[in-house]
Amino acid sequence: MGHLVTVATCALRQFALDFEDNTARIIKSIKQAKELGAKVRVGPELEITGFGCGDHFLEQDLYLHCWEMLERILGDATIHDILIDVGMPVQHRGVRYDCRVICLDGKILLIRPKMWLANDGNYFEMRHFTPWLRPREFEMYHLPRRIQKLQGATHVMFGEAVISTPDTCIGAETCEELFTPDAPHIHMALDGVEIFTNSSGSHFELRKLDRRLQLIQEGTRKSGGCYLYANQHGCDGDRLYFDGCAMIIVNGEVVAQGSQFSLDDHEVVTATIDLEELRAYRAAASRGLQAAKSTAKYERIQTSFQLSLDEEDRALSLAPSSPIQPRIHPPEEEIALSTGCYLWDYLTRSRQAGFLIPLSGGIDSCATTVMVFSMCRLVIEACKAGNEQVIKDVKRLAMYTDSMPKTPQELCNQLFHTIYMGMSQQSSKETRERARVLSEAIGSYHVNLDIDEVYNAQRNLLVKSLNFNPKFKVEGGSYQENQTLQNIQARSRMVTAYEFAQSLPEARGRPGGGTLLVLGSANVGESLRGYLTKYDCSSADINRIEAIGSIDKSDLKRFIAWAEKNFNLPCLHDFLTAVPTAELEPITETYVQSDEADMGMTYDELTTFGRLRKVHKLGPYGVFQRLSHEWSKERIPRVPGDVDDAPRLEPRAIAEKVKRFFHYYAVNRHKMTTLTPSLHCNDYSTDDNRFDMRPFLYPPSFGSWAFEKIDREVERMEEARRRGGARPL
Repeated sequence: MGHLVTVATCALRQFALDFEDNTARIIKSIKQAKELGAKVRVGPELEITGFGCGDHFLEQDLYLHCWEMLERILGDATIHDILIDVGMPVQHRGVRYDCRVICLDGKILLIRPKMWLANDGNYFEMRHFTPWLRPREFEMYHLPRRIQKLQGATHVMFGEAVISTPDTCIGAETCEELFTPDAPHIHMALDGVEIFTNSSGSHFELRKLDRRLQLIQEGTRKSGGCYLYANQHGCDGDRLYFDGCAMIIVNGEVVAQGSQFSLDDHEVVTATIDLEELRAYRAAASRGLQAAKSTAKYERIQTSFQLSLDEEDRALSLAPSSPIQPRIHPPEEEIALSTGCYLWDYLTRSRQAGFLIPLSGGIDSCATTVMVFSMCRLVIEACKAGNEQVIKDVKRLAMYTDSMPKTPQELCNQLFHTIYMGMSQQSSKETRERARVLSEAIGSYHVNLDIDEVYNAQRNLLVKSLNFNPKFKVEGGSYQENQTLQNIQARSRMVTAYEFAQSLPEARGRPGGGTLLVLGSANVGESLRGYLTKYDCSSADINRIEAIGSIDKSDLKRFIAWAEKNFNLPCLHDFLTAVPTAELEPITETYVQSDEADMGMTYDELTTFGRLRKVHKLGPYGVFQRLSHEWSKERIPRVPGDVDDAPRLEPRAIAEKVKRFFHYYAVNRHKMTTLTPSLHCNDYSTDDNRFDMRPFLYPPSFGSWAFEKIDREVERMEEARRRGGARPL
């Protein structure tokens, strides 16, 4: 009996409800795995339907179409002689399950339902599916008639079991199950399972891959074995980007890793493993005692299919795959790659003519612009690498010339439109020039205009209709007058942006015309604080690709600094050093509007509030308690000489900042209900429709019980200090 086995996992660029193309990619991946000598192939979770179908998982048609697509897979004789693990939803006795269907030579061996469902953050799996709550138990599933003909039987096993071959034993997990404290692979390993498959629909988040990798490695570091991790790739129709990174781990060491960000339709990752190495790793006496004692015994589905052959052991060209150093992108590069890939998926699958962004000359719209340029760079690289689907999409989209774009700038000119919408008194020469220079550097089609006429027309409506002439603050106007005039400008820009998005392709002579997708530039910190105008340029088709809707200002600045060097865009330096300003108020010799001054807090402080509110699950009083220590003037460094950038404030000043944040958060929360959908990138995203579900109407914050407790705590701290009895904070 041989002991060398080649196994395969994959990442597929699936699209929700795109049944036929999804199935075609599945079959391609199986064929490629076979060509590479693999005897096992595992695919992503729900790969036939695509992961992001949402409430379509409640529709009967969907389950019919899944069986029709599985029939194609089972009936394709060219993908026999390999054990395949395919993901699809299955209804069993009137209950919907998220399942793995494990097949061999056109026959189903096992339907394995998911046991632990993800039901927090971005996931609502229990809205659509029921977990299988009977570990190591199974029932018989009555197959559809079309599958019975291929199966040669009416029923197949449904439940938690494992596959036994003459040379090894294989068990399956699905996504969330890996991350639970009592994960199934622990019990399977103690019962002799040596190869584990994990089919995931795991989304991208900044800095998440390192955490995911550690958990996957831990899966076999203690128990031993080979772990095959598969994941979906790309945007499949929702706010999430699935970041692939298919991996094979042996005894806690990564031996193969796929790309995290890619425009390829499918990517297959293979490794050759030594079964004897897995068994030797499990030789510890304590592990043997636990295995002998374990009562968690699995039903074994027997098959004569061998994964290893004697002749392969004698093939000197074949050797076990060696451990590799896992590849983890820095956050700045993650932003560039994730947003670039997501934008391309969104553009090609929406079948629009390109993008338009209101480019203000500030860092937020600058960051979105650089993300689009990153997309163009990735697309040109894919074309040069011979990616047939990308080349086909470029030919369909880039219609202004007969020849294919050769550089990112040439592609950018065909797909991307930037528009500077200035005001004669409010807009500075510096922002106008920064917008022009950046557009020139990346090659976008740029429009430079002023909206004074539109603004004055709207302002004159108030004058003529109400006999009321509002003034800016610097002109002696009230707070309400000042806000009214700023909002007229902001909302006029939104209307103008859509007007140009609908007209530019036709005006430029694009064959067939078309419409541009409008990109917004609201960032997560400003969204939390409510520092944006409802239905201004934050209202768009995609919000700065949540890379901005869900990326804080600090990460954005690091991304721009990274792009300045790596994309050879020296003009970005001026954006980094510029003072953030909305430029909605007139500029005078003594006054220039400042974002941080308007908000009453810095962007770094907003990031802190956002993380404490969402990630650490703290309310106003809890945030104050935490920050009264972390921001205290009297805080003693844990390590001598340790310095951080946190503010150093008195308790009363900390209390005022906390109350100011939560007050404005509450009164502006309604704005989140209209915030444009965006790519999820951050663990404290403000996405009201999916990730951060809270009321949008709050009681007054000042005078609330939480604020009263903060005030009382401040008084106790100050009284304790006066008495000299408080320990340093």
